[in-house]
Amino acid sequence: MTTRGPYPKGVQRRREILDRALEVFAEKGFESTSLRAIGEAIGVSHAALSHYFESREALLVEVLRERDLQGAEAIADIDGVLERTTVIAEHNKNVPGLVGLHTVMMASAVEPGHEVATEFFTDRFERGRESTRAALEHDLAERGIAPGVDLDDLASLIMAASDGLQVQWLLDDRIDIPRILALIERIVVPARTDGA
Repeated sequence: MTTRGPYPKGVQRRREILDRALEVFAEKGFESTSLRAIGEAIGVSHAALSHYFESREALLVEVLRERDLQGAEAIADIDGVLERTTVIAEHNKNVPGLVGLHTVMMASAVEPGHEVATEFFTDRFERGRESTRAALEHDLAERGIAPGVDLDDLASLIMAASDGLQVQWLLDDRIDIPRILALIERIVVPARTDGA
């Protein structure tokens, strides 16, 4: 006996709910509300949300996962770790609600009782460090890197800087994330002395 996967109609409906949730959070932001209130905000019944998502946290994590997938597609053709991070930072200026959701969910991931968020962010950071390190190896192969800089540590630093700067930007939109992130490259890549 074979196990059937989700019905195409159900997959499509789940996709529509996630797309609508992304739009609403990007537009209006995120407040700590019930699954029922989220359903009302995005125009979906509580029963429909409960059918596709086991909890409010599960829905919010899936919204973040979808946001990450869309972000990855948007930067797929861009070379350079810091260049990609900068493009994402520029994009995030247009969706402060999703940046706020990301920040709130990341904070809740370190609290007991938030296993869905904890698993999501633990995996996200692990994958992010691995892919950032691999990209750094590629980016810096020809340009070199300052002595004593460990690429694993640098990958963690870039991710921490990006997340931390987003929080600062939410509080003060004068924070210029791309300009500040560019400092990392100036610090870790030695200045050229050959006139190039």
